[in-house]
Amino acid sequence: MESKSKFRIFIGYWIPVILIAGIIFYSSATPYEKQDIRPEISHFTFLYDLMKHFTFVHFNYAGHIVSIKELGVAGFTEFFIRKLCHFSIYLLLAFFATRLAKLYVNRAFLIGVIFSILYAASDEFHQSFTANRTPLVQDVVIDSIGALIGASLFLLISKKLKAKVQKSIRV
Repeated sequence: MESKSKFRIFIGYWIPVILIAGIIFYSSATPYEKQDIRPEISHFTFLYDLMKHFTFVHFNYAGHIVSIKELGVAGFTEFFIRKLCHFSIYLLLAFFATRLAKLYVNRAFLIGVIFSILYAASDEFHQSFTANRTPLVQDVVIDSIGALIGASLFLLISKKLKAKVQKSIRV
């Protein structure tokens, strides 16, 4: 490990992971009614014109049909926003968990991804205790894809920065 103080490591490396995990925990402990953004979405009138072009989209997700016909424009839009949030938050969690793991182990990618996927699974279980929330394996899959991309992004950025530093040292 580099010669950074324990306090700086805690603030710079541990806090981001703890904060993101806390946001996820808080979100999954919040009943759906308090997270429902359909009323706000319904005020965006431009969406109704835009969504006319997506009436052909329909698919099954966790035993329910996802389409504009079934969910309405606001519900259809909210579905994609919620799934994008799943993907994005686990991308961030894995990015920072991999960054943290790199301080301690050689297999940081594996640790970051496994930690994030296990956290996703435990979070879905946690949701089962929250009113009007449903734990879904499909959400864990979305979270896992986000985690894989987040950890991969960290490695890619890390390698690029390392190569840039090594190049500047040689010059």
